[in-house]
Amino acid sequence: MGVRLLYLARHAEQEHAEVEAPQAGLSARGRRQATLLGERMRGVPLRVVHHGPLRRAVETAELVAGSLPGVPVYESELAGDHLPHDTDATGLPPSYVDFLAGFSPAERVDGPRVTAAAVARFATAPADGEVRELVVTHSFLIAWLVRHALHAPEWRWLGFNAHNAGLTVIRYSSAGPPSLIAVNDVAHLPPELRGTGLPADYRI
Repeated sequence: MGVRLLYLARHAEQEHAEVEAPQAGLSARGRRQATLLGERMRGVPLRVVHHGPLRRAVETAELVAGSLPGVPVYESELAGDHLPHDTDATGLPPSYVDFLAGFSPAERVDGPRVTAAAVARFATAPADGEVRELVVTHSFLIAWLVRHALHAPEWRWLGFNAHNAGLTVIRYSSAGPPSLIAVNDVAHLPPELRGTGLPADYRI
């Protein structure tokens, strides 16, 4: 039997969070979040860490890797920040309709293509043995992979909000359907570092 344990982490809090500029690095709080995430992952027998190309994901992965000596770290477009699905807005709440309208025609083509490749690469079980991988990515891909694991309707990636440095774990097995092990887990963060990356009225 083959098993893949896929650990998904949203990048830590970035500078100028309200802008999400492509080259925004981590804030001081974000650097602490990423360091604590690395400490949380210490001892997990990871085969590899993947991260997206944007600076906030790169810096998060570098800080996490500081607690994972010997684990290789790779940049991958598959872990990037992209629209996961060209979702039909018909019948969706107005806030979702407005959100989807902000994506360009190119993003509606390129994003789903990359996401499909990410699913093929990460959301499968190996032929045999156990593989554990960490992917430092963005909220959209985590939302899509959670939706995919649950076989939920395609539009249900909308409305999933990931904590900065939150941890989601999905188990893929050749013996059955995917299983969600953890979703948005922030047990490694003290209360004052939790809830960043969420809409202000969602914070708990």
